[in-house]
Amino acid sequence: MKKRVLSGIRSTGQLHLGNYFGALRNFVRLQDEAECFFFIADYHSLTTHPDPTVLHSNVRNILSEYLAAGIDPEKATIYVQSDVPEVAELSLLLGMHAYVGELERTASFKDKVRKNPNNVNIGLLNYPVLMASDILLHRADYVPVGKDQEQHLEMTRHLAHRFNQIYKTDFFNEKVAPFNFGKDLVKIPGLDGSGKMGKSEGNGIYLSDPDNVIRKKVMKAVTDSGPTEPNSPISEPIQNIFTIMEAVSAPDTIEYFKEKYASCEIRYGDLKKQLAEDIIATVAPIRERIEDIRANDKYLHEVTEMGAEKARRSARATIEEVRRIMGIYKF
Repeated sequence: MKKRVLSGIRSTGQLHLGNYFGALRNFVRLQDEAECFFFIADYHSLTTHPDPTVLHSNVRNILSEYLAAGIDPEKATIYVQSDVPEVAELSLLLGMHAYVGELERTASFKDKVRKNPNNVNIGLLNYPVLMASDILLHRADYVPVGKDQEQHLEMTRHLAHRFNQIYKTDFFNEKVAPFNFGKDLVKIPGLDGSGKMGKSEGNGIYLSDPDNVIRKKVMKAVTDSGPTEPNSPISEPIQNIFTIMEAVSAPDTIEYFKEKYASCEIRYGDLKKQLAEDIIATVAPIRERIEDIRANDKYLHEVTEMGAEKARRSARATIEEVRRIMGIYKF
């Protein structure tokens, strides 16, 4: 029996290299090996109060990018989170056994509070519960996520265990695991020398970026003044560039520039130019497919309708059993 995999991306604009290498690339590989559920998390995006006039356009963009990256709706279940209302009900039910203190201690909540102290809403606090509901709704075995989401997976396992203990059942999988094809979960750093690549940070390369925009962004990437002694440790900003190169460049290219760094002969302009061309080689074919798919209304409608039907079939089965376990019955 195939293992079940689930993951999604918030509908907050366009997808970047971090999304592609941290999630989408794995989605494409997994759809041939597992039963896959991939969704666009428009409910999750509401925590930051997006403009209602662009929310649907953002969903459309990400759906097009999913498909352009190689997700096949005949192989995987692709759906929009809000097309499956059962996830909201499961979030409510699981929330009865999630406590304010543990939610306030999550790294993501503390980070959001620090960045937006005037928007500390219940949705932000409940974010890990809704994410757990996304996963447990389809009884997933694996979730291909980036490093920053590992704590949310731990919360999912915690809530599953608590539910099973309280109701003396083994219904929910308590061993939901992260999945990646490498040794480590992939985290693509931003071009500004600080933290991960992210939409809100404005430090990313988007899958839909034109070639000239990619070159311009990469040439502005943060560096340092250069090594002053042979075999000096690589500084964080330069290591960030090498980390991106490890995702898009050939091994001999990376080795060449590392040797130049070690010998104090490196020219950061050459390093950035090479990185930009390697990113373009990765992104350009995807970008062309995105443009074609985004313009095809009929195809996008068919994909979302088929995905919603398959996802709700799975979701209804879970909700019916959760209701029964918790003692919620119809007359």
